[in-house]
Amino acid sequence: MAQKPTLKEEHVSNKENDPKTIVQENTKYFDGQKNKKTIKDNVHDKESKAENTGRQNSDGTAKQEKQKWTLGDFDIGKPLGKGKFGNVYLAREKRSKFLVALKVLFKTAIKEFKNEHQVRREIEIQSHLRHPNILIMYGYFHDESRVYLILEYAPNGALYSKLSASPYKRFSEDIAAVYIEQIADALRYCHTKKIIHRDIKPENLLLGSKGEIKIADFGWSVHAPSSRRSTLCGTLDYLSPEMVTGKTHNEKVDLWSLGVLCYEFLTGRPPFESQSYDETYRRISRAQFIVPSYVSVEAADLIKKLLVVKPELRPELGQVLTHPWILKYKKN
Repeated sequence: MAQKPTLKEEHVSNKENDPKTIVQENTKYFDGQKNKKTIKDNVHDKESKAENTGRQNSDGTAKQEKQKWTLGDFDIGKPLGKGKFGNVYLAREKRSKFLVALKVLFKTAIKEFKNEHQVRREIEIQSHLRHPNILIMYGYFHDESRVYLILEYAPNGALYSKLSASPYKRFSEDIAAVYIEQIADALRYCHTKKIIHRDIKPENLLLGSKGEIKIADFGWSVHAPSSRRSTLCGTLDYLSPEMVTGKTHNEKVDLWSLGVLCYEFLTGRPPFESQSYDETYRRISRAQFIVPSYVSVEAADLIKKLLVVKPELRPELGQVLTHPWILKYKKN
């Protein structure tokens, strides 16, 4: 199963990707160490510990500022993966010895593709989300050339890798149902906060220490209290009919992506895959797909309910969570 391209590919130079340009003299390369104190405690310490700025408040008392993270606060470890504008590294917060994933974004690449607003939005959205199946963003900092995102470390890696390594590149129905339930619950949480992810796909899903789903990469997400958006974004195979036809969209695009994901989990390929982009667009716009006979009736029913052209006819996430196929494999 080939890696599916996004509509707008981003890249950085090999020199910028070289770990030697990331690791400073005061950092130490390592392969990982058992966690001790959580970084949340140190985040609190950073925020509560203030520095005297030399300036004064109106009452004459010394004015203080919160301390900020720097690269010197971390030991940098092995590369974990490649992001849109840079790389992700295993890192260890020096004081707590807590492991994190440090996502390094290069400002030159961000500016080249005019994505400053997108990166800012990703930080604003993900840093405020707290759900067991959403990757935590603990904080961020930047220097002259890079932006650093301090993220929860997902030790079991990318779901895409697990899917690709599975027999016939697909999951058994019991595994797929548990994953779909976790993703649906996380999306329901996002939607209650008026957040639309808009790029749900295997490559943007990680696995935590217990094998649980962690939704990552909120680069295409949006806070949309008005409920209607028109930006074309995400990955072609997962785009909804309203997006490929240029219509406005709302949170129901995530329901469509969930249906595509469920289909790919169970068959090893996206439902609208074809030899050309034009044919894929056509199939998506008409919701033309065939569910293989080896997929159970219950699973096929959920997929068919999610992959309908009219967004208003797609079920709510609460209905997905109570679907017979999900309940059949629900863990107590």
